[in-house]
Amino acid sequence: MTHTPLMLPTAEASNVGSPALNITIFAVFVLVTLTIVIKVASGKKTASEMYTAGGAFSGRQNGIAIAGDYLSAASFLGIAGAIALQGYDGFLYSIGFLVAWLVALLLVAELMRNTGRLTMADVLSYRLRQRPVRLAAASSALAVSFFYLLAQMAGAGGLVSLLLGLDGEAAQNLVIAIVGIVMVMYVLIGGMKGTTWVQIIKAVLLISATAVMTVWVLAKYGFNPSGLFDAAVQANPAAGENLLKPGLKYGISDTTKIDFISLALALVLGTAGLPHVLQRFYTVPSSKQARKSVEWAIWLIGGFYLLTLVIGFGAGALVGPETIGSAPGGANAAAPLLAFELGGSVLLGVVSGIAFATILAVVAGLTITTSATFAHDIYKEVFKRGNVEPEKEVKVARIAALVGGAVAILGGMLAKDQNIAFLVALAFAVAASANLPTILYSLFWKGFNTRGALWSIYGGLATAIGLIIFSPVVSGKGVDATGKNLSMLPESIDIHWFPLDNPGLVSIPVGFFLGWLGSKTSKEHNSAKYAEMEVRSLTGHGVGKAVDH
Repeated sequence: MTHTPLMLPTAEASNVGSPALNITIFAVFVLVTLTIVIKVASGKKTASEMYTAGGAFSGRQNGIAIAGDYLSAASFLGIAGAIALQGYDGFLYSIGFLVAWLVALLLVAELMRNTGRLTMADVLSYRLRQRPVRLAAASSALAVSFFYLLAQMAGAGGLVSLLLGLDGEAAQNLVIAIVGIVMVMYVLIGGMKGTTWVQIIKAVLLISATAVMTVWVLAKYGFNPSGLFDAAVQANPAAGENLLKPGLKYGISDTTKIDFISLALALVLGTAGLPHVLQRFYTVPSSKQARKSVEWAIWLIGGFYLLTLVIGFGAGALVGPETIGSAPGGANAAAPLLAFELGGSVLLGVVSGIAFATILAVVAGLTITTSATFAHDIYKEVFKRGNVEPEKEVKVARIAALVGGAVAILGGMLAKDQNIAFLVALAFAVAASANLPTILYSLFWKGFNTRGALWSIYGGLATAIGLIIFSPVVSGKGVDATGKNLSMLPESIDIHWFPLDNPGLVSIPVGFFLGWLGSKTSKEHNSAKYAEMEVRSLTGHGVGKAVDH
């Protein structure tokens, strides 16, 4: 059965499909997953069960959960939309997100699992002075998690108009609040074990639905990708053949070439420093399983991004760039509109439900990380110097989850009308600039010390955030042909002097340089502790399965 191309006036775009069906599917998913969470993870929890599920998951299960955690709404909706409208340039995001996992596999996953117990700061503070390094690492982890969480929550509000047919600021705020409340329920009831099962279910649903849509789209063109690409080019006369060439998004100039290198660095190096990704390495019982989980994640994530290529060009060919651009949510509407074009209201309802499931699973993982960072690193190790009852630590983690959920809800409401792309870019840039240099130096450099860690973390963090504030994504880009502001601040405000959208090209080398400089200018040196950490990171001796002490 074929459909006529979907061409809807802007006023009708929010009435695509059946909002009642979308809401019903979403509600069913929430009820089913909450039931599973209560069944598998209810009851009293120790700190390690709360943060890392006590290392109870296999490499395969954790790999699927990593895919569920990593494939956010930006991956599913954002990249599909970028490919639909910008073709080749949009697909480059997929490549950056995927290649990043090779860095995580080869340099980070196994060694982090061998060295740490519960959080990223466990590794960074192992051979250095505990309190200042933990506070710095926790500050960076909270900053990355907050910006990533804010982007997800804001994205939830921005998609409401299309997926649920709800217009108006109050309706968007309501959905952001509902997403936040359900997210906190997952964390409080299930801890990491319950959250992991939500991520596994969501990953299976997302990849399955995307695979079905991919086969459906290819079937319309006789399973000939060239026919699909030609149809996408013909449906986008403004871009034409440029849809299949680099440079369509911003044009080709020296600045845009450098900016792309900067973005690629942030994407490739940032993943290995994302706190919520690193924490997943502690949910398996051994370093071998940690390595296996990353291998599973690479295959699943790589396969998914290949599918988005077909989904994106399929949306461009069957829905059309004008319809996508005029729909609420803009480029983010490409995949849902393609679902409606292919399977009508039912498939749109399924994709809508999976889109919200994606947001729920990712924000739940981020909330676990923020609560663990505050309770374990800041409250227990910094404030209480390690002298706190496990029950008290878990109680503080639950309170932190509640507070974090409230902050995420309020932040999402405030940011829902803003350009959220810079929030994701900032999260990756901060992770690559502040976290990754310190992680690699801690694992591989004998001369690294506390001053180097502090300078690297705080310097990378300040440089990344500072350059973003004075970059074109915050101010100075002006408006597009429709009058929409292209920067975060109003057109009348222009404080930008840094020419690149992403600070990675500058802030990442600064983070590595400051780590080296701080270590060289400090006399602190502990060869014995480094030797101990080296043996531990390579063999796992002395760690084993995470336990409370």
